[in-house]
Amino acid sequence: MAQAVLEHKINLEDDIRKYITGSYPNLEYQGKPVRIKDLVSFRSGFSKDLPDSELRKIQNDSSYIGFKKLDESYNKEKFFEDLKTMKLDTLPGTKFKYSNGSVQLAAHILENVYHKSYETLLKENIFSKLNMKSTQLNVDKNMIANGYNGKKLMPTISDNLWGAAGYLKSTLGDLTKFLAFELNTKNKLVLESQRNINNSDSDFNGYFWDGIQIDNNGKNCWKHGGAFGTQNMFLVYPERGLGISIIVNISNEKTANALGNAIVSLSGALLSNENSRKEIYGYKIIKDNVVFIYQHDKELDADLVKSVSIAGSFDNWNPKDKNYQMIRKNKNTFELSVPKSQFEKDKSQMFKFVINKTGWIEAPKNALNIETGGDKNLILKIE
Repeated sequence: MAQAVLEHKINLEDDIRKYITGSYPNLEYQGKPVRIKDLVSFRSGFSKDLPDSELRKIQNDSSYIGFKKLDESYNKEKFFEDLKTMKLDTLPGTKFKYSNGSVQLAAHILENVYHKSYETLLKENIFSKLNMKSTQLNVDKNMIANGYNGKKLMPTISDNLWGAAGYLKSTLGDLTKFLAFELNTKNKLVLESQRNINNSDSDFNGYFWDGIQIDNNGKNCWKHGGAFGTQNMFLVYPERGLGISIIVNISNEKTANALGNAIVSLSGALLSNENSRKEIYGYKIIKDNVVFIYQHDKELDADLVKSVSIAGSFDNWNPKDKNYQMIRKNKNTFELSVPKSQFEKDKSQMFKFVINKTGWIEAPKNALNIETGGDKNLILKIE
């Protein structure tokens, strides 16, 4: 989709109905249509996913059987029938809501724009250019690794639509090639796909990313997905040249959190700056004030930092607290002076810096005032 925008075949401000086969007067809210930028940032306002089912509301160990039957019976004809009855529950462009239906619809739009199948577009524009020879939509079932829920063997996923939502099969080797592609900060296509297209002051989604945040290591983009018995977590820190992809052939209610924690731990360890000089980090006591100080790495793009706030035990860990929004002193330095009297004497207060209200910053290892366990928070103590 980013390529179509760069080639001027699609405009992000366009009404999506311009590229969809059929008439859909329902795809607007209070007269405002769903735009391409709303679709690719998961802000379409769609009230339901496609296909929609009660199975999504109540899931148990046997739900996969129902989902398997649903996927096998659901086709493009039913997809468009359901799209005609879709109701928007909010103004497009305002509320994030993940939707497989949005991704499938994007594949249909691309087919109409390029007059080629979605599978052909993948092969010509991604797989062949990146030499991803082991990645494809349709493969022999015997080549697919077994997926499990606990010890229960899961069936392979079915898709009679475009295959744009979790149907692609790949290997860790090919995903490594795709990681390298997403880390290329000079590639215009990569930059466009990771761009803050909604001009958000907080986190954003670019083109179909689950989330893009800014922290003390710069921009990080992540994508999580899975099917029956498998899950994958994909993360890139373009400004640091770090990419991580983890694939597991087990999937239950705990897997996503486990993968997320693993990604955070791995990236933190790999990006940590070993500094032998131990010092108090994050603040100084100047006369009767606590002066909080955050210095963003000068090697990173400081323009991506819209705000830095302080969240801690003294403000209910609220990064939106107006009293703890730091003041930008120069391009990379943020400060905030708070009277010492606002903090209880001889009591340890915990805090973290937060970029753009969502990018929680890990304390550096050389900090003397770091919590020994738990979340490794910074410690402030007024004596």
